[in-house]
Amino acid sequence: MSQKKKSEWGFILQLLMGIAAGVIVGLVANEAVMEVVCSLKHVLGQFIFYTVPLVIIAFIAPSITRLQNNANRMLGAGASIAYLSAVGAATMACVAGYLIIPHLSVPTAVAGLRELPEITFQLNIPPIMSVMTALVTAIILGVTVLWTKAEGFKKGLFEFEAIMLKVIQKMVIPVLPLFIATTFAALAYEGSLTKQLPVFLKVIVLVLLGHAIWLTVMYTIAGIISGRNPIEVIKHYGPAYLTAVGTMSSAATLPVALRCAGKSKVLSKDTSEFMIPLGATIHLCGSVLTETFFAMTISLMLYGHLPTFGTMFLFIILFGVFAIGAPGVPGGTVMASLGIVVGVLQFDPAGVALLVAVFALQDSFGTACNVTGDGAIALMLEGLFNKNGELTKANAQAAAANE
Repeated sequence: MSQKKKSEWGFILQLLMGIAAGVIVGLVANEAVMEVVCSLKHVLGQFIFYTVPLVIIAFIAPSITRLQNNANRMLGAGASIAYLSAVGAATMACVAGYLIIPHLSVPTAVAGLRELPEITFQLNIPPIMSVMTALVTAIILGVTVLWTKAEGFKKGLFEFEAIMLKVIQKMVIPVLPLFIATTFAALAYEGSLTKQLPVFLKVIVLVLLGHAIWLTVMYTIAGIISGRNPIEVIKHYGPAYLTAVGTMSSAATLPVALRCAGKSKVLSKDTSEFMIPLGATIHLCGSVLTETFFAMTISLMLYGHLPTFGTMFLFIILFGVFAIGAPGVPGGTVMASLGIVVGVLQFDPAGVALLVAVFALQDSFGTACNVTGDGAIALMLEGLFNKNGELTKANAQAAAANE
C-alpha cells in the first residue's frame, strides 16, 4: 500500500474514532464534562470557520488567473450546473414525495431534547468576512488580475495559496477529528442520536437513498460529458464524506475535499481548485433534496395535505436560487430558505420549528452529499473546458513565459 493510501486510511480511521469517542462521551458525560466539551467544540469551530473565507480566496482567485480566457465561461458553467443540480434534486424529491409520503405512517411529534450546558470558556474568532463575501472577493480579484495583467499581484495570490495550503495541512486537518468528536458528543448528550432519530428513521432512510440516487445520476452525467471514469473521482471522497458527516458543514469540509479531489487522476489541479471551493459555497443538492422531502412530509403531518404541484414548482425554482446564496455552515440551507418555507409553503411557527429540528437530524448526510457532488461538477467542467488537457498546456506555456 502506498504512503498516500496509508495516510488516507489513517485519516478515515481518525474520523471514525472521533465519531465513536464523541458518541460514548455524550452518552455517559455529566453536565460538568459537557461544559468542557462544548467549550472545546466552540473554540475549534471558531478557528475552523475563521480559515474558511481565507481558503476560498486563496484557492479560487489564483485558479481564475490560471484559467486565462476560460475563467468567465467556467464560472458561469459551474454556477449553472450547481443550480440545475439543486433544482433537479429537489424535483426528484418532490416526485418521490407525491408517490411515497401518503403511504407512510409518520409520527406527528418528536421527543424533547436535553439542553446543552452553557459554554464556560468562550473564545470568539469571527471570520474576517462572510463566505459569500469571500467568494465574490475571490472572483473579483481573479478576474481583474486577468484584465490588468498585474503579474506582481498574481504572484502574490500564488504565494497566498501556498500559505493557506500549509494552514490546511498543518493546522486545520489535524484538529478536525477532535472537532467531530465534540460535535457528536453534543448530539448524543442532547438525545438527538437516541430519541429523535428513531422517530423519523423511515423518512431519513428514504432521503439517504435519494442522496445515493442523485449522486449516481450526477457522476454518470459527469462521466458522459468528460469521457473519463467517474469512479476515479468518487473513490477518493471517503474522507471528505466522513468529515462532512462530522462537521455538518461544506465550508469546514473544504480542506479535506480539496485534498480528496487532488488525488484523482482525472481531475486537473486548476479545475479542482476552482470548482471544489466554489461548490462548497453554492452547490447544496443533498440539503435541498432533504428539505424538500421533509417539508412535504411535515405539511401532511401538521396541515393534513401535501402542497399542490404549483406551490412545489414555485418553491423548487426559488429554493435553487436561495441555496446558491446559503452559507456553507451547519443548518445554512434551512436557515436561508425559511422565507420561502413561510411565504410559499405557508408554514406556521410549529411547522418551521419541526422542519429545523428534523433537518438537523440528517444535516450531516445532506452536507456529505453536497460535498461529494462537487467532485461530479468538477469532472463535468473537465469535459467542457479541459477534455484534451487545454488548461494544463496553457498553464505550462504561461509558466514558461514567466520564467
